[in-house]
Amino acid sequence: MNWTQLKTVLWLRWRLTYNQFSRKGVLNTVLAIFAIVFGISAAAGAGIGGIFGGALGLSKAPPQITMYIWDAIVGVFLFIWLIGVLAELQRSETIDLARLLHLPVTLQGVFFINYIVSHLAMSIIIVVPLMLGLSLGLLFVKGWPMLFMFPLVLSFIFMVTAWTYCLRGWLITLMVNPRRRRNVLVIVTLSIVLLGQAPNLYFNVYLRHQGYQRHRHGVSKATRSQIPVPEGFVTAHNYVPFLWLPNGAMELQQGDILPAALGSLGALLLGALGLGRAYRSTMRFYTGYEKAKAPRAQPVATAKAPAIARKSFVEKRVPYFPEDVGALALAFFRSMSRAPEIRISLFTNFLVIIILCGVIFSGSLKSVPARFQLMAATGAVAFTFFGLIQIMFNQFGFDREGFRSLVLSPMRRRDVLLAKNLSFAPFIFGLGFLLLLVLVILLKLPVLGLVAGLFQLGAMFLLLSMAGNFISALVPYRISAGSLKPTKPPAKVVFLIMLTQMLFPLTMMPIAIPPLLGLAAESFDILPASLVDACFSLVLFGLALFFYHLSLDAQGDFLENREQQILLVVSQENE
Repeated sequence: MNWTQLKTVLWLRWRLTYNQFSRKGVLNTVLAIFAIVFGISAAAGAGIGGIFGGALGLSKAPPQITMYIWDAIVGVFLFIWLIGVLAELQRSETIDLARLLHLPVTLQGVFFINYIVSHLAMSIIIVVPLMLGLSLGLLFVKGWPMLFMFPLVLSFIFMVTAWTYCLRGWLITLMVNPRRRRNVLVIVTLSIVLLGQAPNLYFNVYLRHQGYQRHRHGVSKATRSQIPVPEGFVTAHNYVPFLWLPNGAMELQQGDILPAALGSLGALLLGALGLGRAYRSTMRFYTGYEKAKAPRAQPVATAKAPAIARKSFVEKRVPYFPEDVGALALAFFRSMSRAPEIRISLFTNFLVIIILCGVIFSGSLKSVPARFQLMAATGAVAFTFFGLIQIMFNQFGFDREGFRSLVLSPMRRRDVLLAKNLSFAPFIFGLGFLLLLVLVILLKLPVLGLVAGLFQLGAMFLLLSMAGNFISALVPYRISAGSLKPTKPPAKVVFLIMLTQMLFPLTMMPIAIPPLLGLAAESFDILPASLVDACFSLVLFGLALFFYHLSLDAQGDFLENREQQILLVVSQENE
């Protein structure tokens, strides 16, 4: 690729980016400019902070503490980097190679441009200046051996970006198949979430449990305050490539430059290997190379006895509801149970259950008085909705082109909303009951506390269903298939998403009233707190059910007036 071709390709990339923001209005352009200024300021601030942190903060720190600090920086960088990779899996290349195959342009040049441009992420912009600044600060106070930190940092970044580019290209080739694409997104998301929670489970559950056991056996407080570091963790720095950077920093502070030099060379070779692998797989994918596969032997068809006809899932009846409402609710439930975005949200709630069990086992909540355990049930109810609030407040954004079926449906719109809310009920009450059951078994929550928690769960479900019906019809936005990522939403939609997330704790205030009244009644020796909590939770549930029934007709009319605008938003492909 010559200089003229390079300028043309870069101009094309800039023009596409400019058109993307200019079509969204002035507000999006202002936000983009603000993001650029913020990124530059953050990079400069990280670099300056790194210099002062290395020159002042680590001037008298022992080598092992320096290694732990670099471990923390590397760990945070890798976690944020993986989240960014997951977000970018919705698109393939910065410059689509398939559109350049008919032009006299070398694909090698476009490949390397894509590699460089695709890694202009906020994590790189902030962390690289921080690492270089920290290395410069250590150079001022530790002497010339710290010069080897600069090639070690750059080779580490090159290794991570090269293998990330290789991994992302491989995942994109897998996601050409739409069904396989959904499974890949779910597996990658769950892996990143588990990886991010591993340090939390280790330090806040395992180590706290060990400290609790030592406290029971009379170990002194000074001894318990020391954080045990496994010997294998220190030894792993010599063999794990991601830990070569912290290990090199520790050895350089002791005056040994060999580990840093070998780490730089090893990271450079691994990065070159990953980039070469990415280049070969990309060329094979875009040039249509496929390995020949032996045809599978088809099984011989044998005559089978006619099976007894069974009713499908959507043909079943939902008791106490009209037949059309029940059928539509079952169809919605089957669609959501198969959607990977719903699975991701449900996994977040299951992860909360696992962490809660670990915290209780560690002994952190065993010293809570029995009467204050009622607030734990209210907290469990709040956690139930935490991962599903975005879905409840954008019910039609996940239907996408399927929303046309609802527009053409002769059903009353109030019944459509009722069916939508009913389809969420199994997820909400299943997770909520599981959380409350964990509290009953592990925290010895009284039975009346469980009953109160179930009533609070129902009341909160009805209240959030009313709010979700209104917001879903007022400001809908399309969600990319297989993810929770909006497809280039306007500024008002972004603002609404942020506002609902920030105001979510306020929506939990009604269910906090019954346990507070119970605590007040028990403080004045009027009635037991659990009894008052259960009674007022029942009253709250009755009021929520009454207002929910009254709101369905008005919200159905509002949906009918807005369904054409909703159809235009959720069915328009804008990837």
